[in-house]
Amino acid sequence: MQIGLVGLQYSGKTTLFNTVAKIEADSVQAVKEEATIEVVKVPDERLDDLSKLFNPKKKINATIEVFDIPGLRMSDDGKVKITTAFLNNVKNNDALFYVIRAFENDAVMHPMESIDPVRDVQFLETEFLLSDLAFLENRIGKLEKEIIKSKDEKFKKELVLIKKCLEHAEKELPLRTLELDVNEVKALSGYQLLSLKPVAIAVNLDENGIETVDEIIDSIKTELNMDDAEIIPFFAKIENELALMDEEDQTAFMEDYGIKESALSKILGRSYNLLGLQSFLTVGEDECRAWTIRKGYTAQEAAGVIHTDFYNRFIRAEVIFYKDLLEHKSIAKCKEAGVWHLEGKDYVVQDGDILDIRHN
Repeated sequence: MQIGLVGLQYSGKTTLFNTVAKIEADSVQAVKEEATIEVVKVPDERLDDLSKLFNPKKKINATIEVFDIPGLRMSDDGKVKITTAFLNNVKNNDALFYVIRAFENDAVMHPMESIDPVRDVQFLETEFLLSDLAFLENRIGKLEKEIIKSKDEKFKKELVLIKKCLEHAEKELPLRTLELDVNEVKALSGYQLLSLKPVAIAVNLDENGIETVDEIIDSIKTELNMDDAEIIPFFAKIENELALMDEEDQTAFMEDYGIKESALSKILGRSYNLLGLQSFLTVGEDECRAWTIRKGYTAQEAAGVIHTDFYNRFIRAEVIFYKDLLEHKSIAKCKEAGVWHLEGKDYVVQDGDILDIRHN
């Protein structure tokens, strides 16, 4: 799974990328010409706690790919323009984080020459919607020709769906707000429609901007009709320093600046939600590990993530919720307390379940 960081030049997007990838900011050029990708460990306190209990030889976090897309800049005519290369980079992602600048810095001018978070979000939303409109209109033309030639029912069904999307987009509404059933989502998945992708907004402030957070969040939600949007305020420079510290120094640093949750934890945690993902855990003296699955996966499907043989030869899953194991300290004590249970292949795995797969 891959999330893309998208924003205008000098928004702090690359600093945020450096933070989640734990790269020193000065080691990367401020202006990137090429997209950069990192496989990043997803922080998980549950896994940390279980590893303290089992003291395993290995602790393996779940991972997610983070893609830093070069920032949009001013062209020769004085306007910020979306390029084909930029759109192609955006299409490759499963979810998007808009990185929006909300700090003043006279030494580094905003490409649009003023600070306006609402305008910047609107700019990205509009450009992605225009890209989708052009695709949908073009696709309808092709489908109509295919129907005349072959009269295949699959083209007729697709045409109905594409027209449904076009009608919604023409109302200047992103496709992610259109009600689609499971089959429709599957049918559209290959087209990589930009406004269909899940979106969160990361608002970059300086250390003096904490008092403006609520005002910025309210204005984005109200003025852009994004009431359900996930909006995450963060302090790029401060949190890049934080990400490179050891645990003890991090705690003191966060207390000094009033930071309750690091950008690393916020961004990656929200990414899981955006993508409809969750984690289950496996434990033991050799390894404690977090595994990524989609919400709604059954025990058999989760077993298949560990190994395809486990799916094919699945018998039962031993299940303990991680809080119960932390409370009772051992699997044997969990059995005595009645919080250990056996589940069949149709059991729906919950976030934080500890599984041990029985297979033949």
